[in-house]
Amino acid sequence: MIRNMMLAAASIALLSTPALAAPCRDAKGKFIKCATTAPAKTTRCKAANGKFAKCGTPGAKPM
Repeated sequence: MIRNMMLAAASIALLSTPALAAPCRDAKGKFIKCATTAPAKTTRCKAANGKFAKCGTPGAKPM
């Protein structure tokens, strides 16, 4: 029983390690710094009265 538990714990540790540390490699197989993608910035618009409005409504200007 203890042997099975130790075997299960070891297999979980071995399987979870690659998910935590996912190194990036270039075309030649060398390790490089992973490129981070910035989230897309949403465009917000304000109406003539200064309140936020949907972009595309008459008088709304992007900020």
